Amino acid sequence: MLLFGYTLQETMAMSLAAVVIDWLVGDPARLPHPVVGIGRWIVFADRRLRRPGLSPSALKLRGVALLLSTLLLASGAAALAVGVARWLHPYLGYAAGTWLISTTLAVKGLKDAAMKVYKPLSGGNLQDARKYTGYIVGRDTAGLGEEELTRAVVETVAENIVDAFVSPLLFAILGGAPLAMLYRAANTLDSMVGYKNDKYVHFGWASARWDDVMNYVPARLAGALIILAAAIDPRLAGVRAARSIRRFAKLHPSPNSGIPEAAVAGALGIELGGRNVYFGVASERARLGWPLRERRRDDILAAVRILYAVSALAAGGLVIGLWLHA
Repeated sequence: MLLFGYTLQETMAMSLAAVVIDWLVGDPARLPHPVVGIGRWIVFADRRLRRPGLSPSALKLRGVALLLSTLLLASGAAALAVGVARWLHPYLGYAAGTWLISTTLAVKGLKDAAMKVYKPLSGGNLQDARKYTGYIVGRDTAGLGEEELTRAVVETVAENIVDAFVSPLLFAILGGAPLAMLYRAANTLDSMVGYKNDKYVHFGWASARWDDVMNYVPARLAGALIILAAAIDPRLAGVRAARSIRRFAKLHPSPNSGIPEAAVAGALGIELGGRNVYFGVASERARLGWPLRERRRDDILAAVRILYAVSALAAGGLVIGLWLHA
């Protein structure tokens, strides 16, 4: 079976290698990153397509144009890069595909971002902890204490188990680097224009809905992997993670994000969600999980541990799949 020129076995092998690269290297700052290019294109297109005075329907239509053009450019560029590399030499094609897939994963990057908050928290430096938390969440972090900073980081890690790992890996397996990059483009669009504020409620509508569609199956797969990871770890509770998904996930405004967040909350025995402040305006989010104890900074380490356990389980599944196809 050919998928963008590669068999399923080949895309599985490249995906497995990409996971290892992400574990070891992450995103080197000095190398060009495709997602940065995607972001620049979105900024460029946003400025030219979104105009004041346009009707809601016109803004939605232009938002669809932004979505389609971004997906086409991202996946097309990846397909072209891999195709040219493969034309030069088959092994070079494998290398290009593997590297491109690795850029769509962010396990190490997510861990590093979480640890930038954990380290100052451990030293009692709330000022730096608030600063670094503000880099990864949209809520106001000034004045937050250790418990709320911990909640923000744990929620981010939990949600991004889907966005930063399970989704891009699944699409890489199904279609190699082009499909993985298409997913990353969709997710980047959602993070940049998929808001329900006055600025993007119409223009970003298509991007937000498409991101929901692409994450639907991966989010549920991630939930199952989190339950399994929690069941294996004696410090966590797999059964409670499953019960938490069933009880709380539907309360989340997103059809997908509530699953990993509820699962992690249940596994840890803490409550996530609650009151957030955005640009000075308070917002109440659904509360997920049972507050069996107060949140503490070590919950950040536990969330990162779950993230790596999920990625290890997925990698193990790829090894088994390759062995069965051998």
